Amino acid sequence: MLDDAATRSSAHDLELVAVAAAGGRAAFGELVRRHGTPVRALLRRMGADPALADDIAQDAFMAAFEQISDFRGEGTFAAWVKRIAARLYVKRWRRDRRVDLMALPPDDGTQRLIGEAGAVARIDLDGAMAALTAVERVCVSLCFGAGLSHAEVALVLNTPLGTIKSHVKRGMDKLRARLAPESSLNGDQKASRHG
Repeated sequence: MLDDAATRSSAHDLELVAVAAAGGRAAFGELVRRHGTPVRALLRRMGADPALADDIAQDAFMAAFEQISDFRGEGTFAAWVKRIAARLYVKRWRRDRRVDLMALPPDDGTQRLIGEAGAVARIDLDGAMAALTAVERVCVSLCFGAGLSHAEVALVLNTPLGTIKSHVKRGMDKLRARLAPESSLNGDQKASRHG
């Protein structure tokens, strides 16, 4: 059952999970091969540098392997392992940065930078995410990258739900402004950008 690489590569994630739950390391290796890059990309968007993203992704897959029998197939395996990775990142982020999630973000000129961005930068999601404050980036990534609800993010970050909603809204507003097509800007914004 899923004895060769070709069979594993064509198997559905749920089949691989079942074999991995029975101790099939090669089946789990196929899951890591399939989903490793998206998990690392999520972590990078959350603010991890490449080395940290690799470390946390590895830890997330190790945790997923240890907990594979807990996966019920109620969502996708990819979403499940991304949630594990996101939680691990947040845990490390809070420990390392000691960020006060209740604090208002500093006015660092982000809005000005968003307005001055060129058309090429407008389609760069990583660049747009980098323009968010650290708290906004984590909250937006958890909601839209890891698929957590606002309430789940509030639980993970141990922060009031209203605060999470505010961080997500501010972050999404900044992303919309940064990623909006040039043609959607009104005349005043165009004039101020080019004048």
